[in-house]
Amino acid sequence: MRTALPALAVTAAALLAATALSPTAQARHEPRAPEEFVALRSVDPTIIQEMRYTTAHTFMGERVDGYRQPVCILTRPAARALHQAQKRLLRQGYSLKVYDCYRPQRAVDHFVRWAKDLDDQAMKGEFYPLVDKSRLFEDGYIAEKSGHSRGSTVDLTLVRLPALPTRPYRPGERLTPCFAPKDERFPDNSVDMGTGYDCFDTLSHTDDPRIQGAQRANRQFLKRTLTEVGFVNLPEEWWHFTHKPELFPDTYFDFPVDRGSVGRH
Repeated sequence: MRTALPALAVTAAALLAATALSPTAQARHEPRAPEEFVALRSVDPTIIQEMRYTTAHTFMGERVDGYRQPVCILTRPAARALHQAQKRLLRQGYSLKVYDCYRPQRAVDHFVRWAKDLDDQAMKGEFYPLVDKSRLFEDGYIAEKSGHSRGSTVDLTLVRLPALPTRPYRPGERLTPCFAPKDERFPDNSVDMGTGYDCFDTLSHTDDPRIQGAQRANRQFLKRTLTEVGFVNLPEEWWHFTHKPELFPDTYFDFPVDRGSVGRH
């Protein structure tokens, strides 16, 4: 019996080691992107990337599930189309800036859990000041599926060159409505589009008639540039564009936003 006990202990330790996988081992067991996906930077390194969902500056006030690294991942045709748009914009003194690209299903699930928690309204003052949180599903701001998860949809804006730095968000700082004048809302080095990114308000509708002057011109410039290379704008969000035809029109992927997801492509 005394001889058997040490052997049992060694066996148990081995089993624990096998089940308690390291983060690296866990990553190896994550789903990977199909070969049709690429990191945008490998296609066009000049496009500015400000991947919001890897930070706490979101409508939830926290980093989003599945966003492990600030890398824009897209299907190859969508990335190449952005490259074509960027070449045209650079000649005119502008650059694209992406906020979000491919979005894993686990991130969308995170949005849904947050939307159902009516007590969590930490970021209401900036992102949905005039919208009752109980109406987020009914009004279409949150849904259980997102076109982003199919890999050909991107959220983006325009930046006038040379690009100024954008300071990081400080959790707990005073919130200003996303539709406030540009010099009052959270600083962004983009051109003035009339609202900030992810603003849950009808003022975010691309052609809202209340948006006029330079703000309207900027929206139309972005839309026209992307339309010419095959993107279609979502009318409710000036920043949201989908490249058509989509490679995966009916597939919602869940590999993490991580360089390793497309590392061998």
